[in-house]
Amino acid sequence: MSPGAPLPLALTMGEPGGIGLDITLAAWAAHDGLPPFYLLGDPEAARRRAALLGLDVPVEATSPAGAVEVFARALPVVDLGLPVAAEPGRLVPGDAPAVIAAIERAVDDVRAGRAAAVVTNPINKHALYGAGFRFPGHTEFLGELARAFGKGPGPDGAWHPVMMLAGPELRTVPVTVHVALAAVPGLLTQALIVETARIVARDLTARFGIARPRLAIGGLNPHAGENGTMGSEDDAVVAPAVAALVAEGIDARGPLPSDTMFHPRARATYDAALLMTHDQALIPVKTIAFDETVNVTLGLPFVRTSPDHGTALDIAGQGVARPDSLMAAIRLAGRLAAGHA
Repeated sequence: MSPGAPLPLALTMGEPGGIGLDITLAAWAAHDGLPPFYLLGDPEAARRRAALLGLDVPVEATSPAGAVEVFARALPVVDLGLPVAAEPGRLVPGDAPAVIAAIERAVDDVRAGRAAAVVTNPINKHALYGAGFRFPGHTEFLGELARAFGKGPGPDGAWHPVMMLAGPELRTVPVTVHVALAAVPGLLTQALIVETARIVARDLTARFGIARPRLAIGGLNPHAGENGTMGSEDDAVVAPAVAALVAEGIDARGPLPSDTMFHPRARATYDAALLMTHDQALIPVKTIAFDETVNVTLGLPFVRTSPDHGTALDIAGQGVARPDSLMAAIRLAGRLAAGHA
């Protein structure tokens, strides 16, 4: 790579039995306008999948330093030295170390200045648990890997990653993520809401260039509790959190009834919506723009994006998986890394 040349993006292969390879190959095949990226994984697995899908995508093993040059003529793959055996639609437990290693290497490449940002293909968490993976998902694992960058901005010195789903018309953030709905009231605290909102406001300014982000905070219960007649959490937990944020100078309002937050006039009044549960946040943004929505991890010392869908084992290798969300994730990662989202 010549001095001053843009750094490529590091793309992980994800679950090799899923659609990660399908959409990666399809993204490169239609790559006009995409920033250069390289795949971390097994070059032979990529070649096998290209042949199966009938895609004329040359695959070339390279290093991060050579990826930008290779990208113009072939899909650059950085070989991790861990061959994968999975075929489409089939999980192979022995592939788990390679999946985990790709994520670790992507983060390390950014830390070492070999890559501009991390883009991750979907993983199957159950398939990784036998290899010692102990995290609920990608987001939490990335928070652990961020320790290598030094002390985080939180009061405990840790990095606290926050999931944001970003579409063309809507950004949403779940305050509680991969937990059972019955557990949410016990996990929801004023401190959690305030810390999540601080991270969202900080990154919307630092990464997205929004000078004074406007945050809409949704309630937990129907009608935001309706003055306590449908649950006490909105009055006892959410409202004090919003008041604390306003006292800090953050433009926040709520708790708002979540069923009236997502029509066009309402969306025009805020830059991001924070919702108390996973589905409150993900359903509206995926309904509005499923194929263009990107999973962005806030609160990290590096840029990380991902498509907003799972491994889709049932359609892997069939040539029907759409690369739109991955391509949107690659484009957004490039813009965020360049500082002009």
